Amino acid sequence: MPAIIRKLSTILDETHREMGRDLARPIRRVVACAVIENPFAGRYVEDLSELVAQGEELGALLAARAIAALGIPGGQVESFGKAAIVGEGGELEHAAALLHPKMGAPVRAALGKGPALIPSAKKSGGPGTGIDVPLGHKDAALVRSHFDAIEARLPDAPRANEILVCLALTDGGRPSPRIGGLTTAEMIGQDGLR
Repeated sequence: MPAIIRKLSTILDETHREMGRDLARPIRRVVACAVIENPFAGRYVEDLSELVAQGEELGALLAARAIAALGIPGGQVESFGKAAIVGEGGELEHAAALLHPKMGAPVRAALGKGPALIPSAKKSGGPGTGIDVPLGHKDAALVRSHFDAIEARLPDAPRANEILVCLALTDGGRPSPRIGGLTTAEMIGQDGLR
């Protein structure tokens, strides 16, 4: 059964200056969110395949919304991350079912690449609970300039029978990175690590 969506929200963050210095170009980060009904709220269910399928559906939907908000082609996205908050009627495994087995494939398809693991976070909470969506470079997880996070929070979600699902994408790393490590110019981008 398709996800029953109560609400969609897009949070766009654009940084132009850091520590009093203009950036060479603004860094844009976006979190696309969906608030869905949890079909298993309030009961234990062994087979979570319905949520797994909904994760795939939401991966495509949220990727399209996030790319549109960034205003760039999917291939120009540099980093990604995903997260979910389960309302009190659910369990963490419901978030895992949405985020892990199938959500990544449609996200990678929308980006045209993305061999790195998509960083993720999950938690339980009520309306207004925030979550830090971890970020990492989509093609090479060891690119240190892209180790980051962006907070997502909706004042009215998740309700007890809901799940807030988030996908974050960026068009760059942190402003003014300078702690060393693998750079985007040095990365190979084939194995998801380097």
